[in-house]
Amino acid sequence: MSDVLTFIEGPIGRIRLNRPKALHALTHAMCTEILAALDRWRGDTAVEVVMIDHAEGRGFCAGGDIRMIAASGAADGVEARAFFHEEYRMNHRLFTCAKPTIAFMDGVTMGGGVGIALPCAFRVATENTKFAMPETAIGLFLDVGGGWYLSRLPGRMGQYLGLTGARLNGAECVALGLATHFIPAEKLDEVKRTITGDAEALADILAAASVDTGPAAILNHAQAIDRLFASDVLEDVLAALEADSGAFAAETLATLRTRSPQAMKVSLKLLRDGAAMPTFEDEMRQEYAVATRIVQRPDIVEGVRAVIVDKDNAPRWNPPTPDGVTDHMIDRIFAPLDAADEWTPAL
Repeated sequence: MSDVLTFIEGPIGRIRLNRPKALHALTHAMCTEILAALDRWRGDTAVEVVMIDHAEGRGFCAGGDIRMIAASGAADGVEARAFFHEEYRMNHRLFTCAKPTIAFMDGVTMGGGVGIALPCAFRVATENTKFAMPETAIGLFLDVGGGWYLSRLPGRMGQYLGLTGARLNGAECVALGLATHFIPAEKLDEVKRTITGDAEALADILAAASVDTGPAAILNHAQAIDRLFASDVLEDVLAALEADSGAFAAETLATLRTRSPQAMKVSLKLLRDGAAMPTFEDEMRQEYAVATRIVQRPDIVEGVRAVIVDKDNAPRWNPPTPDGVTDHMIDRIFAPLDAADEWTPAL
């Protein structure tokens, strides 16, 4: 059976991720099929709503095909670049979809899963939601539109989430605007059936099924995050954390000391640039240029080895410290591609 199921059910275009053993992590073929389905439905007046969920298991989507990306990056990088190009086209098509879109973020929603969920007009969290952008832990960066979405969060929350990869629960996603609704997982099947029976009432159906999330713990640290992550310079952030005697700062500093210095500096620049990016297409074009450089630098291979393959959680980053990641290095990573090589949206 296919790793992603695309079909029409009444007035609903259904995209159902179907790779449970990998927590529905995206492959190149899955991105291609999702993009093709969105293109088919774009002019189909019978399709009123696009709905994205997963078939089974505890993950909505755990990310992208990280092992392939690292293996390709260690070689010529061609396969990894092709994957990013297609994935970003899919992300952009979802972002620009004229039909109402809804993602059910029931379970692990990380990396590539965030790139599928956040473009949607309606984003449903549950008590199972585990949301994160953990790329700095494997030497990658905030892609799939992360520079766009996280830079638009309240205060400096995007910088905190982007650098640490901190996990959010469903209540926290709603509090930050990453999710639009909170619905208990046991109600989801009923909600999907009701939407299928009355697609025009989508917004009302979701509102009626939503429940109070309870407190969002991340908000307890919002003021500290705004203060500690106030700078776009990584060394300043680390200095602020070192100077703070609180437990939250100490825990956060310990986390950042395990992250790739290069990935953190790249992510900070993406967030700064993303806040002023004119369009999402421009965001994707820049992220693709960055991806083509990052994928063949040492940290992605080492990060995947340490976290995914050997699981020793002891990556040896290169450069190993923030001061080794020079402004010149960052400028080269962010340099625009030649016109023949740059990312373009699907027609």
